[in-house]
Formats: sequence, C-alpha cells, structure tokens
Amino acid sequence: MSLIPSFFGGNRRSNVFDPFSLDIWDPFEGFPFSTAVANLPSSTRETTAIANARIDWKETPEAHVFKVDVPGLKKEEVKVEVEDGTILQISGERSKEQEEKNDKWHRVERSSGKFLRRFRLPENAKLDQVKAAMENGVLTVTVPKEEVKKPEVKAIDISA
Repeated sequence: MSLIPSFFGGNRRSNVFDPFSLDIWDPFEGFPFSTAVANLPSSTRETTAIANARIDWKETPEAHVFKVDVPGLKKEEVKVEVEDGTILQISGERSKEQEEKNDKWHRVERSSGKFLRRFRLPENAKLDQVKAAMENGVLTVTVPKEEVKKPEVKAIDISA
C-alpha cells in the first residue's frame, strides 16, 4: 500500500486504488470549506464526523495488523466481525453527551455517531484466529497469515 500525500493537509494513509479497501473516498476531505458536509443537516454532520475512524493497516511476515483510533470508546461500544469469510468489518458508536437544560455550551468539537469500516482480507488470512484488543483508545485487530510453503527443490543427478 502506498502513501499518497495530501496537498490540502495531513497525510492520506489510504490508496484510492487499493483493491482491499472498501472505503468511499471523499475528495473534499481536509478542505476547511467542505461544501459536501456543510450542506448536511446537523444530525448527519455528527455521524459524518466519526464515520471515517482512522485506521492503519500493516502487513508483517506473520499477520495483518489493523490499528483503529477510537478514543473515549469502551470495548463494548466497538464491534469486530468477519463477514462472508473475506471481509473484516469494524464498527461502533459514540453516544452524544446528554444535555441538561441549565447547560450553556460554548463549543462542541468532539464527534458522536456511528462508524463502519470494511476491508477485504487476502486469501492467506487465518480467519479462525483473528484477535482484537483495546488499549488507551486504540483498537488493535490482528489477523494471522498462513505460512507460505516454499516449493521443495530436489537435486537430480545427471548420468553420463
């Protein structure tokens, strides 16, 4: 997977052409004046804000490792599933804070709502051994890989 730099802020850590990523690319992501989000009703904007939970996916010789930023969520609020034997699905929801009648809000920047990310797993994934752990607001999902069998090479003596 290649890293594509964004000229409008931050690094874009996913590849639009990556066949394993099932995310929808937002061409307005990172623009301070994103008209796509600005015209949505407030309830939709809240959901949109968390809709793209940030995920890193790296491949080691032993496994595929997904790290998801989910600050403030408990493990009970996050779900990790394997769908159709090929799709890793990570979802969750951050509830909106209850408002009291006497409260006066000066700023609301933390997002609330649902998120859902899906990734097509390669054929060498051991789906029966997927593990997930959460620590300090980071969910780590480890999908072990099957060992690649090296072809046996047998030397043949050449007779005269």
